[in-house]
Amino acid sequence: MELQHETLENGLLHIKLIGRLDVLGAQEIDIKFTALTASKKTNVLVDLGQVSFLASLGIRTLITSAKALDNRGGLMVLLNPQPNVFNVLDTSGVTSLIPTYFDFAEACAALQIRS
Repeated sequence: MELQHETLENGLLHIKLIGRLDVLGAQEIDIKFTALTASKKTNVLVDLGQVSFLASLGIRTLITSAKALDNRGGLMVLLNPQPNVFNVLDTSGVTSLIPTYFDFAEACAALQIRS
């Protein structure tokens, strides 16, 4: 699992995850992902467009960080999950906890409203 990140011009943190967010993948990114997302008040866009598989430990990583962000006044949104990943997110109820978008501009707009 690979994690790339950048701060966009509008101040949003853009994190791109690449690979399988299974047990091993979640372990590989968990500390860095948590440090980037849960340690300060920020709005975070998590791009899942290149995540090919999502397991329960990956879901835990996303939810834990989203809740920590919310407690600090920040917001996390998910972007472009592949159909199989979206199905897991939707079936497990994650989409009701973490807003999910398929359009980059809409996702950024949702985060800017919350700023």
